[in-house]
Amino acid sequence: MTARDEGRIGSRREARERAIELGYEAETRGFSVDQMLESLPLAPEPYAVVLLRAAELERTRSDALIAETASGWSLDRMPAMDLLVMRLAVGELLTTDTPTGVVLAEAVDLASRYSTDESSRFVNGVLSAIAKKVRV
Repeated sequence: MTARDEGRIGSRREARERAIELGYEAETRGFSVDQMLESLPLAPEPYAVVLLRAAELERTRSDALIAETASGWSLDRMPAMDLLVMRLAVGELLTTDTPTGVVLAEAVDLASRYSTDESSRFVNGVLSAIAKKVRV
């Protein structure tokens, strides 16, 4: 791995983290992505915007995939952060060429840092199954 690759990976990791923060704020304020971005004094990292827009664009499909895959769990019973992490990850899986393993690892890491003790296993299981459906 070159220094350039490490910088890009760190940058994408930071962008995912920022997307989680902004996505959570948008959700709690009832804002669209555009409304959220317009309210910011500084624009976030470009990849954070890519992730937020992908999650918003693919929300209906993501929610359907999450609901059918997480059998026994309705979306409204899931921890808000788990659902947000999974929506962002599914949006990334559906709209980018980021390697599946990277998307899953980053989502699991975010869930383990920002949600419940059980979240990383739950998010990993749901996203792994979804990835098998949407990526060949």
